[in-house]
Amino acid sequence: MCTVVIGIQPGAPTPVVLAGVRDEFATRPWEPPGAHWPEYPRLVGGRDLEAGGTWLAADPGASRVAALLNGHGTPAAAAIRRSRGDLPLRAAVAGEPPAGGLACYDPFHLLVADPGGARLWSWDGERMTEAKLPEGTHVIVNDGWERDEEGPRGAYFRPRFAAAARPSAYDDGGSWGEWRALASGAGLPVSDPRALVVRHELPEGTWGTSSVTLVALGPGALRYEFCPRPADPSSWYAVPLPGAG
Repeated sequence: MCTVVIGIQPGAPTPVVLAGVRDEFATRPWEPPGAHWPEYPRLVGGRDLEAGGTWLAADPGASRVAALLNGHGTPAAAAIRRSRGDLPLRAAVAGEPPAGGLACYDPFHLLVADPGGARLWSWDGERMTEAKLPEGTHVIVNDGWERDEEGPRGAYFRPRFAAAARPSAYDDGGSWGEWRALASGAGLPVSDPRALVVRHELPEGTWGTSSVTLVALGPGALRYEFCPRPADPSSWYAVPLPGAG
């Protein structure tokens, strides 16, 4: 996942809303969100078939979500390297990343959110930092949380997400239209430097946006929507959750 947009509004009926955009090589296989992990029966997320983990995991019972972005820094030694895809699973259950043993992971950013707010952990291969995100709308990319200096993507999309009608964790998706449209790319060409939905032809193959996720969190509620074809806004659907009707 290469971009996360999160809106935090304490005291609102739906205090936290998150949009997650996953960019990956087109040939890397994956499955759409489901309860894929017997060892984590409460969790729902998309599954990376190459390494078995995920880029985003949700725990509906705890109204909690964990999202992963690759970071920059010192990679793990090949002899001990472990897929980062287990981190969202572990964090969605525990509410935080593992306390130690991070040397086996390449650099990452891990966002964990629940109705009480959101925290971001960043590992550069040598040290971990933690930040609590304040009220407002924030953009997180592979460079980390864009706090002081926004790139063209954040500068374009952050104010638009902030001004959009806020999705509800409690309705049938009727309030989600404006966030869906923005998360689907807002009509920008995939080559635009501001684009949220991207596509690049690289020597190694086609790299681009493979899916988009929206999650809304409220006390006792979590709504999870997924778009498996970002170029087709009509492909959005509500992900079935364990224990739901």
